[in-house]
Amino acid sequence: MVGWLIRKFVPDWQNTKKAKVRQGVGNVCGIVGIVLNLFLFASKYIVGLIVQSVSIRADGLNNLTDAASNIVSIVSFKLAEKPADKEHPYGHERSEYIASLFVGLGVAFLGYETLKDSILKILHPTPIDFQWYTVAVLVLSIVIKLVMFIYNRRYALRYDSSLLMAAAVDSRSDCIGTTAVLISTCLSPLIHFELDGYMGVIVSLIIFYSAYDLLKSVINDLIGEAPNPETAHELENRVLSNEYVLGVHDLRIHQYGPTVSYATVHAEVNGHDDIMQVHNAIDQIERQVREEMGVDLTIHMDPVLVDDPLTRSYLSKFESAIRVLGQGHWSLHDFRIIPGHDEITVDFDLVVPFDEHRSEEQIEKQLLGYVRTGRKLNLQVTVEHPTLSMPR
Repeated sequence: MVGWLIRKFVPDWQNTKKAKVRQGVGNVCGIVGIVLNLFLFASKYIVGLIVQSVSIRADGLNNLTDAASNIVSIVSFKLAEKPADKEHPYGHERSEYIASLFVGLGVAFLGYETLKDSILKILHPTPIDFQWYTVAVLVLSIVIKLVMFIYNRRYALRYDSSLLMAAAVDSRSDCIGTTAVLISTCLSPLIHFELDGYMGVIVSLIIFYSAYDLLKSVINDLIGEAPNPETAHELENRVLSNEYVLGVHDLRIHQYGPTVSYATVHAEVNGHDDIMQVHNAIDQIERQVREEMGVDLTIHMDPVLVDDPLTRSYLSKFESAIRVLGQGHWSLHDFRIIPGHDEITVDFDLVVPFDEHRSEEQIEKQLLGYVRTGRKLNLQVTVEHPTLSMPR
């Protein structure tokens, strides 16, 4: 049904990177979610009051917060679609992450309230009035939430939406929680022991875990994660495929929302090639990446002396040194030498792991102690950490 609604009401629905399409899909999923969650809230809360079950009422309140989350999702999709402006030159797509953050906090608060009520029910148990219509409502709820999990997850993956994935995770948790409530409702009369409060605790723990999982994902998006390896390698390969590019390093990708990406990379080129021809080739790569991958790429050219014997000699010595000192975990790039009257300046960037404990000064001192050239060396090393992979 959701797929039919999307095809009917969302023009160009197959264009997964278009902001207007993402908003339309989010609206459809959100409206369907509001209707279903309000229905589940009303049916479960009324039944919970009739049979005096705290876990069923808590499950119903969970559905009410889900409906509120769907409303937040629709609003955030609308905000995310706003074009870039003077105050927000990179657009508004991160509004989706902020909305997901509030949804996660709301889920955590619900977990706290459910846990509190469940503990009170354990301390002061009251028998549940078993009715078959209660079982019917709970089974129907499980089926509906399973369907919601399937369609939210499907479109979250297709349209790269953290909000729809949050809805999918929440629906999955609801399935598990409602199943626990169903078991409690059916089992308590048979064993003559009130499981309602205990199942409520289980439901609250499931809700807490869902909140943790959602908040962790959203916070990582807001702070900034390492780039997707597949995207990074595709970018590197596209740059390397150009005949003028000898190597790439220092690739950095910045996400300003699911569909807004900026990237920078250093490309090594032959220092003897015609600068205008190389520049035209670099422009062509940037344009191609923007059109085909949707990434705004900026390439910095690093000229290298390919056939210079002095550079090759010093490069070999320092590569040998970093293999020993870094035990195979270091790499260098941007290597160049600047001969002077009294000394030779050696300048390069050194990539070391994040857990490297030696400071830049200590590393330079060890390198100077290892490399013997017969000339006074002025070493200028910039120590940095890998953004994704080692230079290629």
